[in-house]
This record gives sequence, structure tokens and C-alpha cells, in this order.
Amino acid sequence: MPQTVASLNVADLKVGYGKKQVCGEISFKAAGEALALVGPNGAGKSTALRTVVGQLSPLAGKVLLNKAVIDDRSADFRRLAALVFDDDAFFPELTVGEHLTMVAAGHGVSDPVAAVDAELDFFQLTEHDHALVTSLSSGQRRRLLLASAFVRPRRLLVLDEPEQRLDTQMRRSLAQRIAQCAAAGETVLLVTHDPEFLTTAARKALYIADKVEKLSAGQAAERIQAMPA
Repeated sequence: MPQTVASLNVADLKVGYGKKQVCGEISFKAAGEALALVGPNGAGKSTALRTVVGQLSPLAGKVLLNKAVIDDRSADFRRLAALVFDDDAFFPELTVGEHLTMVAAGHGVSDPVAAVDAELDFFQLTEHDHALVTSLSSGQRRRLLLASAFVRPRRLLVLDEPEQRLDTQMRRSLAQRIAQCAAAGETVLLVTHDPEFLTTAARKALYIADKVEKLSAGQAAERIQAMPA
């Protein structure tokens, strides 16, 4: 895969369902950095994220990745981008190790065994290597989804509330790893409700509401902390 930076250009984007717009217009550029989407529950963060990566059609506006319109079904986009939403996108007949090996090998990892072992260790799934995916708990399946994104090469990493169903230490480790990915030149888009996770993983944020605001990660964390529980 070409080691180019994934450059996102989002301009005057309106997102929603049918003709109903769910938040203000969204415009941003991101390349080789981590950008967090934050805001109240139901504000449209996940809708915006899915629209940016082509899973939902925009009501208006444009989204370009490396100056081209995103087609989430294209082989080029699938090579470039690793996506984690709250979907159980697994083959039920595979074990945990088989699933990760298939992902790694399918994306051209030169040593899939070593890559899989590393992700099993990081996401604390080593003892479940030979377990069927269907036997995992909700939290374990969440870690497997995340491992599936990290076991393969990518230049764009998109994560919808990656901290969900993780314990405190795993949240911290994952946030640090995301920051390292961005420092290495990956473009990362994530939705989060966790202020500590946010300030560790990203430096910039978009506050998604009726009016979309560009904030520093610290400013966005303060907004999250001020929200009603």
C-alpha cells in the first residue's frame, strides 16, 4: 500500500436522514493527525462519521479523500481505511485467531502470525485465540473489532466510540496508541465521550451540535465534562 498521507477535505457537509439535517454544517481538513468528534448524545456524531466515510449519503456538501470522492465499496478505499463502528462484523464459524489472520493476510501483511500475536497480546485476547467469536463476551468482541483494525496496514483509521466496553487501563493504552498512530502520519477520526481518552488520543476536535465548532482537545474535554450526566 502506498505510504501516502490520507488527506481528508470535508466542506459544507450536511448530514442526516431523509431530508432531516441532524447538526450544523461540517467543514474540516485532516491529514496525518487525530481529530475527535464530540458533543451531546444524539447530536449526530456517529451519523457524521458514517457520512464522511461514505456509509451514508450526505444531504449536501462534499467529502474528498486524497482529492477523490470516497467510495466505501472500492478496493482502494478498503486498502487505505480501517473502520470500527459498533457492528459485529465477524464470521461466526471462525476462531478469534483465524479471524485476525484472515484480515492480516487479506491486507498483505508479510508476517501475519507475528502481527496477530501482537494484537492478541495488546488487546488481551491471547487466551481466546482458539475460541469461536460467538463465544466471546460483549467487551471481548469489542476488543476483537479494534484488533481487526490494528492488525492490518492503513493510512486512515476511523473509530466510533472506541473506548466503549473497555476497562480503564485498556482505554488509556488504546488512547496512547492512537496518538502514536497519528504521530506516525496516520489520519485518525474518532468519536468519543471520554475526556481523558480525548486529550490523550487527539489534539483537535469538532464539537458537533446545532452549530459545529472547531476546538482544541483540551477545550473539547472541558465541554464534555460540563455536559449533564
